[in-house]
Amino acid sequence: MDLYEHQARQLFEEYGIVVPRAEITDSSKKAREIARRLGGRVVVKAQVKTGGRGRAGGVKRAADPAATELTARHILGMDIKGHRVRTVMVAEPIDTAEEFYVAYALDRARGGFLAVASAQGGTEIEEVAARRPEAVARVPVDPAEGVTSSKAAEIATAAGLPPQAVDTLVRLWQVLVREDALLVEANPLVRTRQGRIVALDGRITLDGNARFRQARWGTEHTGHDDPLEAAAAARGLTYVKLDGEVGVIGNGAGLVMSTLDMVADHGARPATFLDTGADVGGGACARLMADGLSVVLSDPSVRSVLVNVFGGITVCDTVAEGIVRVLDAVRLTRPLVVRLDGNNAARGRAILDERARPLLEQAPTMDTAASGAAELARQG
Repeated sequence: MDLYEHQARQLFEEYGIVVPRAEITDSSKKAREIARRLGGRVVVKAQVKTGGRGRAGGVKRAADPAATELTARHILGMDIKGHRVRTVMVAEPIDTAEEFYVAYALDRARGGFLAVASAQGGTEIEEVAARRPEAVARVPVDPAEGVTSSKAAEIATAAGLPPQAVDTLVRLWQVLVREDALLVEANPLVRTRQGRIVALDGRITLDGNARFRQARWGTEHTGHDDPLEAAAAARGLTYVKLDGEVGVIGNGAGLVMSTLDMVADHGARPATFLDTGADVGGGACARLMADGLSVVLSDPSVRSVLVNVFGGITVCDTVAEGIVRVLDAVRLTRPLVVRLDGNNAARGRAILDERARPLLEQAPTMDTAASGAAELARQG
């Protein structure tokens, strides 16, 4: 359950983390009024649940209230990676001396949490991590111990953060624990020329399983901004929009996550996480597969689609029927790679062979399916 930036900012402020003065609005005229209250010069930021806003033109400075109105008018209604901008945040600019990156994230492999921090923060943190991995500190956090002042000092030292950041590191951990978060990120966390530590931007993902304890966010904040996410949810599918080009569909979250990793290992980026459900039998699995394939094929960023199914209660021949149902209704314009294994897999493969399409191919293993889908995406 992702929060908007302005909601993350609200939590930061509640926990004593310094943030810029800011207000949100869905009106360009009101943005002008906000800028006047904030002193004239502001930053206008699109409020969408995705990264890359700055590069997409969703974060801009405005020199005065009149310019703020024009800027807000331009940003409102923008489409950023499939997310429609319905509100903007108008925030005071901060005179920064240094930018840092800090995040706490659930580390499922270790059964704990991981602090990730760098003195080279800001919008280019992904490039920093790729080019200079030694510049990004990764410090395991024992959930039982948490982030005490001494642990925060250890993280700050490892990342090269100033001592003034220690208190903020402790408070960010408090946000994660008390708000049932899986991820808390401040990027950038900055030191101003006056020596204050300020969180300019925030990203928080709450644990959906703890939603009953976080009722204050209500339905307004748990809905789906992405129309594809909304369409998938309405059909009982678990769907997450990603930033890549290979649409991935599978039955069971573990299998889908493994498939995402394998696609990445073959040099491509997944565009979707779509789980039709691991324990679905009968006609339901055909319908869910058909619905899932329809959703993924509706995404213009998808260059190839990989369907990876292991049949248990789900039977592969019924999955194949669902795929055929979609292909009978729409013309396939992007390559589709299908790997079927398990219960009734031979029959499922035969059904697809009987209804062959020019852009449909089958793969015998998960590895060859991921490799084929990655290569087809690069060619597309």
